[in-house]
Amino acid sequence: MTGGQKGSDRRGGGSPAVRGRRLRRRGVRLGMGIAVALLVLVAAGVGWAYLRLDGNIATFNADGVSGDRPPVSTKGSNVLVIGTDARIDGNSELGGGDKDDIGRSDTAFLMHVYADHKHAVAVSIPRDTLVDIPSCKLPDGSWTKPQTNTMFNAAYSVGESAKGNPACTQNTVEKLTGLRVDHTVVVDFKGFAKMTEAVGGVAVCVPQDVYQNNLNPNRATRGERIFAKGPQTVSGQQALDYVRIRHGIGDGSDIGRIKRQQAFVASLIKKVKSGGLTPTKLFPLADAATQSLTVDPGLGSADKLISFAMSLRDIDLHNTKFVTLPWRYQGARVAIVHPDAEALWDALKSDRTLDGQDASGHHDERAGGASPAPSGATVNGAGISVAVYNGTTLTDLTARAADALKQHGFTVTSTATALVRTQAGTVIEYGPGQQDQAQKAAELFPGAEVTPAAAAGVNIILGRTYENASQAGASTGPAVPTASAAPSALPTGVAADSRSADDDPCANLSYG
Repeated sequence: MTGGQKGSDRRGGGSPAVRGRRLRRRGVRLGMGIAVALLVLVAAGVGWAYLRLDGNIATFNADGVSGDRPPVSTKGSNVLVIGTDARIDGNSELGGGDKDDIGRSDTAFLMHVYADHKHAVAVSIPRDTLVDIPSCKLPDGSWTKPQTNTMFNAAYSVGESAKGNPACTQNTVEKLTGLRVDHTVVVDFKGFAKMTEAVGGVAVCVPQDVYQNNLNPNRATRGERIFAKGPQTVSGQQALDYVRIRHGIGDGSDIGRIKRQQAFVASLIKKVKSGGLTPTKLFPLADAATQSLTVDPGLGSADKLISFAMSLRDIDLHNTKFVTLPWRYQGARVAIVHPDAEALWDALKSDRTLDGQDASGHHDERAGGASPAPSGATVNGAGISVAVYNGTTLTDLTARAADALKQHGFTVTSTATALVRTQAGTVIEYGPGQQDQAQKAAELFPGAEVTPAAAAGVNIILGRTYENASQAGASTGPAVPTASAAPSALPTGVAADSRSADDDPCANLSYG
């Protein structure tokens, strides 16, 4: 072919047949280019979403967490949630007060997620509760002396900084409960309001008409009615007003307000779950929440935060409970009732529900679990490939599990550290058509949760429950955990005064 012909081809010359083939090829190339461009845009959209969420998330300095902590538990996990009336970053406009003031904790609860990932209980800690505050780190790097018989919410204000002291509150909760706090999450006024807007409002119930002076008791007149008695949906500023109202309802105390806050959180959970836990539904909520969240470093990325949230997806509404730390009035303050409080903490340490049931995930026949192999039995894993991940901060778990699997003929394709390292119980995920393989592998992991996943493969994510089981197991794999003796039931007042996330929003709204 001559140079002239090449030039003619590049300019579009040549026969009609050649030009037709060239146009068709260009059409194919153009179509492929558009498809690739769309894929890039979609991928960029996902990446942008994660980058946006990552950019939203703030973490507090974990250097302030005490070195004298309760031991890591293999029975469930604990998340401390602190609602703060911080005055900075636009919160003062929502009722947070003077923006130059220090941050204070307005509400707090410790959520215990049971090892079976089917149950959870949130224990509200009244802000006026008299507690011992341990040594806490100040902004200048020094540590305070321990304080005794001090209001609980004073822990968040140690150091008198505008952003507060979440680590000090975490230290205080660990000392109070004897439970290790795995994660701490701080939500401010602005974040709370945005979350309620992102879900399209939350159903609540008001026990009586509420007026402006109920929200601001320093007001000289009653003012306008801001809530009518009965059920309604609130969001944004209205939602914030609802959970902050204390005066004029019930006994007018913070204790009474806790009841309505529990009802609100229950209703919010119900609303989120009813909308479906899909990325499309969750992203607006995650975007709104992360803009005003401060979390411990263990939740300091979008991946970690979303993975943790999705690990809670199977908890049933009825099995999500809310209780208040056993209390009594002591003058203008709140005192802890003993030994009722200790009975509650002991129940959570043992992974017992409020009605005394074992929710540790060690039930042989529980839903979603695998029936363990009898002691000494052989499990035939020939032809089954699995990947093993350590979902904890404990060492050598993957090596132990891989050895046990190989002894039974399984092929271990890889061992690695899981993205989220707060796994309490072991989870086995399987791809399409691989449920039988996953169930076979689960015979070596008593109590493991077997769950489907979109991607192909069988993945074993080891939880803390595997630590003790693997130490007790021989060549046949982990030993079957034995049930502990049935402990005494919780005091009737603790369980009887609880709320479930599926309760009527108009029921049990105040102590007074």
